[in-house]
Amino acid sequence: MGRQWRVGSRIAANATSRSPVPALPGAILHFSPPCCGVRRLVANRNFHVHLVSDSTGETVSSVARACLVQYEGIFVQEHVWSLVRTKGQLEKVIQEVERHRGPVLYTLVDPELRDLVRDHCRRLQLPCVGVLDQAMSVLAVHFHSKSEQWPGRQHQLDEGYFDRIDAMHYTLAHDDGQSTHDLEDADVILVGPSRTSKTPTCVYLANRGVRAANVPLVPSVPPPPELETTKRPLVVGLITDPERLVQIRVNRLRLLQQDTETEYTDMERVQREIQEARRLYARRKWATIDVTRRSIEETAAAILQMLATRREQRLQAGPVAT
Repeated sequence: MGRQWRVGSRIAANATSRSPVPALPGAILHFSPPCCGVRRLVANRNFHVHLVSDSTGETVSSVARACLVQYEGIFVQEHVWSLVRTKGQLEKVIQEVERHRGPVLYTLVDPELRDLVRDHCRRLQLPCVGVLDQAMSVLAVHFHSKSEQWPGRQHQLDEGYFDRIDAMHYTLAHDDGQSTHDLEDADVILVGPSRTSKTPTCVYLANRGVRAANVPLVPSVPPPPELETTKRPLVVGLITDPERLVQIRVNRLRLLQQDTETEYTDMERVQREIQEARRLYARRKWATIDVTRRSIEETAAAILQMLATRREQRLQAGPVAT
């Protein structure tokens, strides 16, 4: 009947096909604040949540994850049903909801499909939540306007989409100190010692349409002169706790099956790296973010806030400068 697959920490399936993946009997997934992102197998308790979307399912999945991680000791299988746009597809979803009973969260713009899923859940006496319905209702009243019924409209191929593609191309071409000749074209440049999450943070920013480059700080090697002379980009220096950095580097070398006892993981050397980085940031008056206990998303959010503040300041200074 199709296929079912594991994605990260959820069970996902599409609306048109489904077949089981081998798993331990009774095995479920554990969500709790102390171990977010860590998979644990716990037997004999199995809760289900069905996430139904007429688009990619990213929105409803994000909302569900934000809610589930707040409940320590809750064990959940997420069934993600994406691109559900016909009654036939929705009927197949409802069959699985009956089979694996649990709350249904949905993002469906078609009123007929919304009514259908609500009616089925009412019949099954299961909770049913339209995660965007309340927000859309409030906005419709405020704007005195009716919303368009356009599934997946946020993913349309508009100017913003191609801006994100352009940003991604720029970021990949300027990863790890490459192509420093046109750093001036970046929106933001991340600087920091090795393994301070520069690359994944840049990729995340690029997905938000930010042209992000990153330059590694290598001991005894001066930064490229183009970095010292840039004026337009926002330059952000990343630092982290030396002990944490050593741990990350050791794990990285183990994955590569390389010797972990090197200068790269020597505590005194790493401490000097962090101190020299701090001095460089202070000397150049670059913004600094400590990423020790920050996720990539949190670091990126802080950078996006810096960019927004910077734009506002430049707009306010524009008329005066003119």
